[in-house]
Amino acid sequence: MLQLAQNLGRLGDENAFTVLARAQALAAEGRDIINLGIGQPDFPTPAHIVEAAVKALRDGHHGYTPAAGIPKLRQAVSADISRRLDVAVDPDSVVIVPGGKVTMFFAVMMFAEAGREIIYPDPGFPIYKSLISYSPATPVALPIREENGFAFSADELLARITPKTSLIILNTPANPTGGVTPLEEIDKLVRGLERWPDVAILADEIYGQITFDGLRHASLLQYPQLRDRVILLDGWSKTYAMTGWRMGYGVWPNPLVEHVRRLATNCHSCVNAPTQWAGIAALEGPQDCVRDMTAAFDERRTFIASALNAIPGMRCVLPKGAFYAFPNVSGTGWNERTLAKALLEEAGIAVIAGTDFGDAGKGFLRLSSANSLENIARAVDRIRVFVGERKLSGQDAVA
Repeated sequence: MLQLAQNLGRLGDENAFTVLARAQALAAEGRDIINLGIGQPDFPTPAHIVEAAVKALRDGHHGYTPAAGIPKLRQAVSADISRRLDVAVDPDSVVIVPGGKVTMFFAVMMFAEAGREIIYPDPGFPIYKSLISYSPATPVALPIREENGFAFSADELLARITPKTSLIILNTPANPTGGVTPLEEIDKLVRGLERWPDVAILADEIYGQITFDGLRHASLLQYPQLRDRVILLDGWSKTYAMTGWRMGYGVWPNPLVEHVRRLATNCHSCVNAPTQWAGIAALEGPQDCVRDMTAAFDERRTFIASALNAIPGMRCVLPKGAFYAFPNVSGTGWNERTLAKALLEEAGIAVIAGTDFGDAGKGFLRLSSANSLENIARAVDRIRVFVGERKLSGQDAVA
């Protein structure tokens, strides 16, 4: 029998892809499936970005690139951050990677050792806990609470830091909740972190350009006192509808860049060349596509929250960012996992159980509003009818 490493048993999964596969299989059988499960924009990648990749192929960009990314793209990232956040970033601190998860993986690998602790949000992107659990470090959950509008609490976070803490993972605007942490709470956290100068922070800001109600995204890069220990995770997938292109970037403290470059060399060599030229076109080209998509997400999130709040037994905080709704369904009497499965199999709606994002997601569902307003309206109507008409069995009920 093959002797597998024991830590493989601690590696988690991302159930959104399992639900996506099942939804596609049902659709292939002829079922009318509305997918509010997967977190990807329903818009096509803007044409000028696609054309840049095609041109790169025609121009002969077919070979390896530097492990950290082509210099012109790293310079474009630096200029974009300066334009959006008014922060000067050395292009040499930017590392281009094949998707945001790679920056997560590298950060956890750098700071995870036996006896260390890594703090992560719960509910949060499931790969955070999965990677920490796979590593020798101990995961420490930071509860993200509905009563706070799904913003993290600086006081709760600071109370969880110990001399064993090596890394904190933060995400705002947040997946799965759509929560945005207010500036004053981030300010409080930054002041508190002065007592812990040896703790690194991974700031997952992949949804940073998707905010609503006049909110401006506050990046941890904007705090000079943290620049020597903040790792910024960002990319193109959500902002420019480029999920399948598989490209993201990290902005690293300069002393860590060489370590990241060697990790990249050992892991994936480099990101494919034409995609990098597409990334340049996205950052340097017209930004009306970003504004248009964000406006559509804004209209959808207000509709979905209002419609879910009208369903007896459900309540939904109005999301302040990203493109998710995270309704509390405990008042329906349903267990969230059973309800998510039943909605897909019986009502033809793909959603994700809140507990797929952590124990604190119990009683919640995640619905993606990265689908058309028409489909969202049809889906919520089906949910309303299903919850109102489907009789609960003992196994369906909330535990």
